[in-house]
Amino acid sequence: MRIILVGQAAFAEQVLQRFVDRGETVVAVYCPPDGSGAKQDPVKVRAGELGISVRQHRSLRRPEVVEEFRSLDADLAVLAFVTQIVPESVIGIPRFGTICFHPSLLPRYRGGSAINWQIIKGESHTGVTVFATDAGIDTGPIIVQKEAEIAPDATAGSLYYETLFPLGVEAVLEAVALIAEGRAPRIAQDERLATYDPLCRDEHAVVSWDRPVGEVYNLIRGCDPQPGAFAQIAGHKVRLYDAALETGRGSVRPPETGGTQTTGTVISVFPDGLRIGARGGVIRIGRVRPEGEGAKIKAVDFARSARLEPGTQLVDSLSFS
Repeated sequence: MRIILVGQAAFAEQVLQRFVDRGETVVAVYCPPDGSGAKQDPVKVRAGELGISVRQHRSLRRPEVVEEFRSLDADLAVLAFVTQIVPESVIGIPRFGTICFHPSLLPRYRGGSAINWQIIKGESHTGVTVFATDAGIDTGPIIVQKEAEIAPDATAGSLYYETLFPLGVEAVLEAVALIAEGRAPRIAQDERLATYDPLCRDEHAVVSWDRPVGEVYNLIRGCDPQPGAFAQIAGHKVRLYDAALETGRGSVRPPETGGTQTTGTVISVFPDGLRIGARGGVIRIGRVRPEGEGAKIKAVDFARSARLEPGTQLVDSLSFS
């Protein structure tokens, strides 16, 4: 198969290497332009080592991209971790069209932040899909799906790298093999089951301590590492990482039961983290990143520098601007 690979980062690099190992002919690699002062993308580096042509365009909508795709005489284009928009004008040029990897069980969780939203919404089951692209967003017919579980303590980062990344690479290879053999199914997505979520940004990552503790926990791990759920603590906008959930020992009793209202209160500070009350339990935070700081630090170190003591009431993040 003559393949055009469009993608970036470690996922595209791994797909590229597996294609080469299997004897596929990768005729070109498309990845975003290099950022100012940033390291070169891993897939660009690997393609260069393999002697494969690399194309970098700020937009794939440019007329020259259409002409390049035509000149490459490819059998298939593969989208492997793509953040650029790939227009309809190019996806139909290869002989067998274009296929795309997506980290959910489509048609559920369409959109560019599927991993984040599955955790934020408390899902325990997930998977990957490889589908044939069309004019819609993640709407094309399904070729391969593989299922997986979401561990109760998974973050967006750990779910991707430990589960969906390797599963996705295998799914892409399987889809390409099925297409080459003429056995690839094209299963229409059931629009009745379809959901779509926006890109997960700061507007979605605000912690409100009076929410049920499970929701707070899911939000923090679903935004870990990006964009980073944040709260206002000691006058600082602070992003929260490495969360753990406590619902038994030391948990918070809701006000309606007659217990003391301790939501948004520092319960205790330990070497392994800062414990903060939410409705129905306690969230332990292992690391934080205060606004303006480039690196994460231990939550206990931040607590000491900010002089957080048990009983300190934190300001609800919804009032933070």
